[in-house]
Amino acid sequence: MNFKQNIKRVIIVGTMIVAISFGGNTWGSGNVSASPVAKLSLAAGALEHDDLLEALNEPSGEELYYSLHEGKSLADIASANGADARQVIDLQTRQLARQLEQRLASGSITKEQYEAYLAEVPEIISRSVNQV
Repeated sequence: MNFKQNIKRVIIVGTMIVAISFGGNTWGSGNVSASPVAKLSLAAGALEHDDLLEALNEPSGEELYYSLHEGKSLADIASANGADARQVIDLQTRQLARQLEQRLASGSITKEQYEAYLAEVPEIISRSVNQV
């Protein structure tokens, strides 16, 4: 894989993370973070429980950040740490579905939009985790 493809993937994943995490805060009334990576803090004192790090068997957000920056997919990271990428997909699917539920409840999307978005979630997450 060449350098241009790695940078492109980092930009795509970063954009998705920002859109998903900040989107939950602007569209709904609740504070929702679809991706714990968005909560990345390089401060040594940050000891917040992180479901994504747990699913990846990743020791820190900083290591996850640098692995993603190097162009590794979440599936690659999970595999390298002896974790199951399917758990990562399931976790992110649940988080995004919860965010969609909150958007529906707040009235920012219609029932039809909710159903359409929800139907797309598993494929979008799977492609993101596997960088297909």
